Amino acid sequence: MDLALLRTFVTVHRAGSFTRAAALLGLSQPAVTSQIRTLERQLGRPLFLRQARGVTPTTIGDELAHKAAPHLDALVEITETGPDDESSLRTLHLAGPPEFTAERALPALTELTGEDGQGYALRASFGNAEETLEGLAAGHHDLAISTARPRGALLTASTLCDEEHVLVAAPSWAGQIGSGEALETVREVKRAPAFENVPVIEVHESLPFVSRYWASVFDSRPAAPGTVVVPDLRAVLACAIAGAGLAVLPRYLCAAALERGDVVALHEPTVPPLRTYFLVVRTGTLAMPHIARAHEWLLRAAADWC
Repeated sequence: MDLALLRTFVTVHRAGSFTRAAALLGLSQPAVTSQIRTLERQLGRPLFLRQARGVTPTTIGDELAHKAAPHLDALVEITETGPDDESSLRTLHLAGPPEFTAERALPALTELTGEDGQGYALRASFGNAEETLEGLAAGHHDLAISTARPRGALLTASTLCDEEHVLVAAPSWAGQIGSGEALETVREVKRAPAFENVPVIEVHESLPFVSRYWASVFDSRPAAPGTVVVPDLRAVLACAIAGAGLAVLPRYLCAAALERGDVVALHEPTVPPLRTYFLVVRTGTLAMPHIARAHEWLLRAAADWC
């Protein structure tokens, strides 16, 4: 079986599209289509079901991808670094949400870039769950951190950690909203009238963090629209410290500000809302030593994050 055909097949399987695979391989779409048809003729079985938007692998296609992909990845690594070149830097490509990746994952993984880490080179990119998982499936990344568990057998996810969400604001807002006893009453009646007139700071117009908190704690939806919308939780925290309004933030991100008194927790529910992070790889790539080591390193580091 021609390795070039297998490489094209695995790329199509990961990309989910002949067009995207052609772009990744630097080939024309007809060339990719022709190679897949040749491989299908050799095997005597269809590997993909053609659809209006992309392709879906058949059962045989999935089985072949899971067998072939790890070995092809290993061959690519050998061609990039050489089989006996221990001094060559092995590059690890990581993707994930900007705040968590910057504050948690990257500081942990930089320990692998020194001499003790056997010469790792580290490359990181940021994106939302959909973007990072698509990039991982297409072979752009080695590891992805995601708040969504991937479906299907192409990607394998391990639970990394849970983050607790905290409702915070500058101390001046806490004084205007009311006492701790008043807030306890708010929790008991499952409504949040005390917060309805407080401006909201969020990462998106849809208020993903505040809406999730309100649904979980108050069994309602927030009444106030976003007053300040910035696409980074670190900027949200900075605006909250400046007194722009309330925000829902991961505790790890605002713990230091809470300790300093720059912001205060407006509410302490008995069961705080949590969000789970997953560490995701392409199925089979943990056979590659540098990916396996980084994967294990992050899982061990995450034990201290929860």
